[in-house]
Amino acid sequence: MAFWRSKKESTQPENSAEPSTTPQKPPAAKPTGILARMKAGLSKTRRALNTDIRDLFKSEGRLVDEEFLEQLFARLIRTDMGNGPAEEIRDEIATRFRGRVVHFEEVLDSITQQVQTMLEQQAAPLNLSGKPTVILVVGVNGSGKTTSIGKLAYFLHNSGKKVMLGAGDTFRAAAVQQLTIWSERIGCDIVTGASGADPASVAFQTIEKAIEMQSDVAIIDTAGRLQTQTKLMQELDKIRRVVGKKIEDAPHEVLLVLDSTAGQNALSQAKGFSEVAGCTGIVLAKLDGSARGGVILPIRKQFQLPVKFVGLGEGIEDIAEFDAKSFAHALFAD
Repeated sequence: MAFWRSKKESTQPENSAEPSTTPQKPPAAKPTGILARMKAGLSKTRRALNTDIRDLFKSEGRLVDEEFLEQLFARLIRTDMGNGPAEEIRDEIATRFRGRVVHFEEVLDSITQQVQTMLEQQAAPLNLSGKPTVILVVGVNGSGKTTSIGKLAYFLHNSGKKVMLGAGDTFRAAAVQQLTIWSERIGCDIVTGASGADPASVAFQTIEKAIEMQSDVAIIDTAGRLQTQTKLMQELDKIRRVVGKKIEDAPHEVLLVLDSTAGQNALSQAKGFSEVAGCTGIVLAKLDGSARGGVILPIRKQFQLPVKFVGLGEGIEDIAEFDAKSFAHALFAD
């Protein structure tokens, strides 16, 4: 059995202490503008990159020779961008500057433009064509999936959408509790199930309640699972089939949350989920806590899945629609 909780209800008495999983409200002052927010979120990666690359140069500049190109390649690899993108960047620097003495700013500008080109993708806004739109969110345990759902719900709520949440991660009580607190903070409804309940049943009842309440969007959490766990991946396929029976063409989006701190491990996650879950886009989470933001490059190169959102911090507002130009400049700009 699933339980619907209205946005008017609260799970906590007044003045009660909130658990450690509680999403925190953002501080009063936040960077404004997409570039400023990207720069704040990517600060660890940018500092590591800029320091590493700047250290290759002397005040009078640096000759672009084989030694320089090898050292540059090694520093790019440290961001987990992978051999392919790092080789492309190195080779372009070699083509443009080999045999010349160049300065840090010249090389950094060239790298920034190359990364922007690599990340450019066709416009990939959320598909909000459903009535309601059904969004499944998938990912491994610890990827930041439940937190990303809360941020996405807040983003859509602020865009004027009426949002219904479905707590389909029924095997992890903390996930249900966290998502419930998110719903209270945002002011949206939520459907939950008993511990261990069939996730597909919760998903189905979430859709039913979303239709009844005339919600614009239903966002359904799923149990965190490893892409190698066949039984659990079959369960995810069952959820897809169940919601598709209730609403034609649903789910309209299947968003894969990837933990940017996982580095190259995120690649195997993307491969497993994109094949089984029919993912339509990626949410790259925890960029603020990682110096490995370069992992976005091999993800885009290998899977051609659009990056739809990036997580830029711990606050409820710390999510942004992906923009290649802003991301590339935030990754390298001082």
